[in-house]
Amino acid sequence: MTQHLLPFEMLKRKILMKKEAKTDAKLGCKPEDRATKEIINYGVVNINKCQGPTSHQVSDYVQKILHINKSGHSGTLDPHVHGVLPVALGRATRIVQMLLTSGKEYVGIMHLHKDVGQEKLKEAIKRNFTGKIKQIPPLKSSVKRVKREREIYYFDILEKQGQDVLFIVGCQAGTYIRKLIHDLGQKLKIGAHMLELRRTKAGPFNEETLFTLQDLTDAYYFYKKESNDKFLRKIIQPIENAIAHLPKIWVFDTTVDTLCHGADLNIPGISKLSDSIFENDAVAIMTLKNELIALGTAALNSDDILKKKKGMAIKTEKVFMKAETYKIV
Repeated sequence: MTQHLLPFEMLKRKILMKKEAKTDAKLGCKPEDRATKEIINYGVVNINKCQGPTSHQVSDYVQKILHINKSGHSGTLDPHVHGVLPVALGRATRIVQMLLTSGKEYVGIMHLHKDVGQEKLKEAIKRNFTGKIKQIPPLKSSVKRVKREREIYYFDILEKQGQDVLFIVGCQAGTYIRKLIHDLGQKLKIGAHMLELRRTKAGPFNEETLFTLQDLTDAYYFYKKESNDKFLRKIIQPIENAIAHLPKIWVFDTTVDTLCHGADLNIPGISKLSDSIFENDAVAIMTLKNELIALGTAALNSDDILKKKKGMAIKTEKVFMKAETYKIV
């Protein structure tokens, strides 16, 4: 059976050492050691969304269950899409942008308006609906209806029974799967529409870490009423899991607080980095305890960062860590 991987899953990054360093145990803490009270306002839950409510409504339910002031999601407007829905909590909400722009995977059922052979169907997909494609968003969409390019990483037929076809598709964010199926039907000159669609991956989140809203409700009850946080800590993931797919740069303790105040990252502050960073890539800036400090845009590639002794490496865009977390007296 074909193994279906999104582009970032195929890239096995190495860590390049620029300068060895140790971190002070008194400053910050490892993500897994954060207090439960903090992770409730600074984590991500991977909700197994059911059909019916919109992603926005599910995000609102999560907010009410955990009694927090804000949450954010990376889902679609389509209430019929179910499955993987990462919801960011409290201060983690701004991480959603990284999930919105990351690759997605869906498994669905399309209905062909007339039967066609499986080989003909596969050939039409291979020729016209894999790689770079052009797509006009549907009428019910939140974006301007102009033709735009999207990439289909893989689009395979898993099973076919008469006019119903089980398929899997991995695609660039912003791809409309209903429209993809409609366009396939048009290309085959038989017509087609989608019967059911399940999201199975959203960036680094997949079905292995799914929990229902009821699971979350029960876990919060045990935490508040019985002082048992075991289940809640299993459901709520550190914010760092949401950027598992991004290249990273780790900085010295002495560099952290400057970054927390919005400064760009210069080369002298870097201890180690991922390979295969290219100019203009989104990069996560981390402490040596693997805490997310900020997100930024690479000004140099990995080789240049490794070789050079000065200059700006990353332009800081969004800061997540609170200032003075790494205040060195």
